[in-house]
Order: sequence, then C-alpha cells, then structure tokens
Amino acid sequence: MERFTVHQGLVAPLDRANVDTDAIIPKQFLKSIHRSGFGPNLFDEWRYLDRGEPGMENAKRPLNPDFVLNQPRYQGASILLARKNFGCGSSREHAPWALAQYGLRALIAPSFADIFYNNCLKNGVLPIVLPELVVDRLFHEVAGFVGYKLTIDLPRQVVVEPGGSEHSFDLSPFRKHCLINGLDDIGLTLRHKDKIAAFEKQRLAQFPWLQKAP
Repeated sequence: MERFTVHQGLVAPLDRANVDTDAIIPKQFLKSIHRSGFGPNLFDEWRYLDRGEPGMENAKRPLNPDFVLNQPRYQGASILLARKNFGCGSSREHAPWALAQYGLRALIAPSFADIFYNNCLKNGVLPIVLPELVVDRLFHEVAGFVGYKLTIDLPRQVVVEPGGSEHSFDLSPFRKHCLINGLDDIGLTLRHKDKIAAFEKQRLAQFPWLQKAP
C-alpha cells in the first residue's frame, strides 16, 4: 500500500449526497477476480453515455461532458470533495479500489458510510470528515478558482487551504500509523513473518504428516 504523509492535490467536487457504492463502481464490474483495473469504470454510469460492461474498451466509449470528472479543469484531481453519507449501500471493497486506481488519494465529506470508511483506510484512501459548513465553503472555493488545490498533512491531521487556513480532522492512531507506513492487512501480517515461520517449523516437527500434500 502506498504511504500517505503530506499530499497536495487538485480538488474535484462531486456535489451529490448519499452516493452509494453501486454508483462508485457498478455491480457488473464485481465479477472480476482481480484487484486491479477498476479506475476506468469509476462512476461508470455517470461518466459515460452508454452502459459499461467488463472487457469494454473504455477509451472508445462516449463520455458524459456534464460529469465533473470529465471536465478539463478537474483532470488529474487526486482529492474528491463530496456531500454527506458518501459510500453508502453495499460493502463492496471494489469501491475504494476504483477510487484509488483512478488516482484519488483522499476524500472529504461531512460523513461517510461506516463500512466504506474502513474499507478506504485499509486500501490507502484517506476519508476525511469535516463539518458541513466547512465542506459547503470548500465547494464554493473549488467552483470559484480553477486549479484549486488542498494540502493534506496526515501527521498533523489537518487540511490546509491555499490561503493557509487549517481544518483539523480525527483519525484513529492505528489507522494513522498504517497509512503513514503504507501497511495494509497483508503488510501488518508480514511484520510477524519470522514468528509465523517459526510456528510452522515447530508445528511440522510435531506433526510431520502435515507436510505431505493431500
């Protein structure tokens, strides 16, 4: 998992409340057994004018010019500004995979669905909860200034506006540690690989028949 320390990025505004995970990555794309390749289908039903299916050549599909991520001023955005209850609906982990693989490092909203929030943290996407009045003002700032960027300082747990104003956010110490050090669940387990190997060695010495393949 990519480490997250201090990130400055272009902000894209998704001015919709209650965006569910089926809108983030529609159900037909969940058939894949891989954890990669979901970025081109992020917000597929809003992003394209036709219906997307796995295996389609997305570069040849007609884009919806009115959708925010298709607008030239937001190309390359790595921070998504959203409204309340972002990520509601089913618990599919494909949603944060799609957001991360599109290039989004952080999400800012007044609230997130609980399971989605935790899935983001496990996959290197930082969901930041800020007061609704602050989020409202950020939407106005993004609309008013082309190329609007925010700086997210995770060690200090603040979002910094271009003018220097700071907004603090909460995050559990454990999840903060994981993001700063780039540790997903597999990475956390591998920190104990020597103990795991020693246990397996002792176990096979005690039960040698377990070494034989069935």
